[in-house]
Amino acid sequence: MGSKFRAIVINQDADRKVSSSFQDLDSDDLPDGEVKIDVAYSTLNYKDGLAVTGKGKIARSYPMVAGIDLSGTVTESSSPDFSPGDKVVACGGWMSETIWGGYSEKASLPADIVVPLPPAFDLKQAMAIGTAGFTAMLSVMALEDAHVGSADGEIIVSGAGGGVGSVSIALLAKLGYQVVASTGREALHSYLSDLGAQAIVARADLDNESPKPLDAERWAGGIDSVGGNTLATILTQTKSHGAIAACGLAGGFLLPTTVMPFILRGVSLIGINSVILTAAQRRAAWLRLARDLDIAKLEAMTEEATFDDVPKLAAEILKGNVRGRTVIAING
Repeated sequence: MGSKFRAIVINQDADRKVSSSFQDLDSDDLPDGEVKIDVAYSTLNYKDGLAVTGKGKIARSYPMVAGIDLSGTVTESSSPDFSPGDKVVACGGWMSETIWGGYSEKASLPADIVVPLPPAFDLKQAMAIGTAGFTAMLSVMALEDAHVGSADGEIIVSGAGGGVGSVSIALLAKLGYQVVASTGREALHSYLSDLGAQAIVARADLDNESPKPLDAERWAGGIDSVGGNTLATILTQTKSHGAIAACGLAGGFLLPTTVMPFILRGVSLIGINSVILTAAQRRAAWLRLARDLDIAKLEAMTEEATFDDVPKLAAEILKGNVRGRTVIAING
């Protein structure tokens, strides 16, 4: 028998009902993986809320260990890229879906989803970033690739109080963009301004039940983690040859829009997927985070919680009651 460790495990019963619970597992139960890790921290994302509560069918097989992020220390490695004692981070990469994830004291992962911890961050800060911050960086890079520059005009960030939104604002502000934040929580206005938002738009102003085919041009670009009517409205208000990076569906997965913004204004809608990436793409995004993310702003948006807090927090993030980033201390 190997050593015991604690994890949040997702299971499905005979009636196909999905639920999760804390379980004590044995290290011999860990799946095959090139890199074995003692987990120090994980974090909380909207996708984790769906997985842990069972309100979204995230796991593709059972039993599945939840948690799409982790940071920790390598204990064993069959990969030449990692050695015992290395500090590492892993985000997405099918964790909590087909690969056992980060809500666990131990992990066993394929080497191509593991990234060396950048010297700019410690293990806790890496999880303050997590998939939400990693996705925000990918979104900013996508806007840059679409030639949306800091001098082109306002950039809208929807779902601004969440993890993706908060990190997006901090990144864009540091890069010199004129950031407008959208939120439905008035209590967050000063928080968003401190992160770098120059103006704030009420969530209701974008969440139109029947978005127009085209609206007055305002946005040079944007980062949307809401989807649904909000994304549709943003697209109708985007300037000619602007671009919107879409990375979430908290407001729904349907997109009630027309082709008008795309064929009359040349607007680009760019899908952001933080799961299916090469090792080189992952490392490039983490290097950009190390260069462009203001650590002080990261600390200001981050709270720490215990491993035992995860089930409660999973329910709260689905209700929109979690601000910014939450680090989960696993063995930290």
